[in-house]
Amino acid sequence: MPELPEVEITARLLDEALRGARVASAHAPGINVLKTFAPPLEELVGRQVEGVRRYGKQLIVDAGALALLIHLMSAGRLQLYDAPASPRDRSSRLLVGLDDGRELRLREFGTKQRAWAKLLAADELDRDEALATLGPEAWPEPPELGALLRPQGARPLHSVLRDQHVIAGIGRSWVDEILWSARLSPFQRAGELSDEQASALRAATVERLEAAIERYERELALPIPDKLPMALEVHRRAGEPCPRCGARIEAVHYEDYVLCYCPPEQTGGRVLKDRRLSRLLK
Repeated sequence: MPELPEVEITARLLDEALRGARVASAHAPGINVLKTFAPPLEELVGRQVEGVRRYGKQLIVDAGALALLIHLMSAGRLQLYDAPASPRDRSSRLLVGLDDGRELRLREFGTKQRAWAKLLAADELDRDEALATLGPEAWPEPPELGALLRPQGARPLHSVLRDQHVIAGIGRSWVDEILWSARLSPFQRAGELSDEQASALRAATVERLEAAIERYERELALPIPDKLPMALEVHRRAGEPCPRCGARIEAVHYEDYVLCYCPPEQTGGRVLKDRRLSRLLK
């Protein structure tokens, strides 16, 4: 799932390439992709792209008085191509053609089709529910996390940090990395964070997200690959040695994702075998 670092580098690369381009066509082949009907998508035609930016895990294409808000969800990718998509391309959900022949294309893999887009008046963007309900950004300057997270009470850190209404930008991949860097249990209750732990968590959040973005800046260029080279040290590393202590990375398997952690460094050596016991591990 694209998270803050992946969406940030997508926004930067597309902003550089698209700024000043003029829209020649706009279509939504994906039946469910467009979540607004007024203004109609065709009103993008003739407008100049003023920039591409990120907010949380969402992308915003600014086009004068209009803004195209895009959420990639778990399997969406926003790419710039030199030529229009083939009619046989079944992965395309949204197509924005440019007057120089290039095409901005929202593609989605799999069958769930959760990626979405909204065309909004620019002055209404901040009031849209998708943005207005987000918590503060996790990068580059997150707030003091003790005050932000403690009101969440008994909720585990792994859940709270992925809650976009609490803090925006972190998902399943980077929450594992951040908690490992901060040496905190994924199952620790948010309400029990000490000041020292909150400080370590904030530092780990900034450092890990910034390091990922800096790496992408060095290694990536257009066209953006569908699978980015994520520098993950514990996420998806179950069974491998911990990069710090060498202990076995363990995992908790949920229905649609896996949580990874280092028992000696995060949970006092305790290994959680399945989610039914997660409430016992702090």
